Amino acid sequence: MSTHIAAEPGQVADTVLLPGDPLRAEWIATTYLDEPICYSTTRNMLGFTGTYGGRRISVQGTGMGQPSLSIYVHELLAEYGVRTLVRVGSCGSLVESVGIRDLVVGISAATDSSANHLRFEGLDFAPHADFTLLRAFVEQAEAAGVRHHVGQIFSTDSFYLDRPELRDRLAGYGVLAVEMEAAALYTLAAKFGARALTVCTVSDSIVTGAELPPEDRERSFSDMATLALDTVLA
Repeated sequence: MSTHIAAEPGQVADTVLLPGDPLRAEWIATTYLDEPICYSTTRNMLGFTGTYGGRRISVQGTGMGQPSLSIYVHELLAEYGVRTLVRVGSCGSLVESVGIRDLVVGISAATDSSANHLRFEGLDFAPHADFTLLRAFVEQAEAAGVRHHVGQIFSTDSFYLDRPELRDRLAGYGVLAVEMEAAALYTLAAKFGARALTVCTVSDSIVTGAELPPEDRERSFSDMATLALDTVLA
């Protein structure tokens, strides 16, 4: 039993979807999984296991930001033997061509976090997605006709960033969107030899100022959820 998840051995599947919002975890589990069972309510960071397409799958909330996600992902990998993780989150678009409700699939993640500089003693580690998961997701999205973009994303430690010129510079180098967790997820997956992918629905545009209302951020990401579930079955 881990410190923060506190599930019993065997309660967590080897494949886990990772929304940041625990209420989104509950919504995904109760909407898409057969016979979901809640295995964790510790700190109200909900986790569920059920089946989808005959396969056991878990959905675990991670909270906001890389430090919070790192706690839950480390425990999933180190103590529950999880081998496949797909973050299903929200992001802000950095370029005009990526619109509200579009999906962004993260090949790699730039970051302003110092965690990997400390981990690698000043070296720049490049966190990236698992190619087989990424390819499978893109094939599912293309087949479903869902609008999506594939490229680099930016994982920031500051939701209210005081450097707007940095966002513009990142966009100029082809970074598609900003979120707060992918770099840590990809790093920990690499450490434990697991597979990871980050997919985000665009909830707001840094360029145009358009945004989804809060209730839609929790419950309207159905394309992303179904595509992620179908991807882990592929």
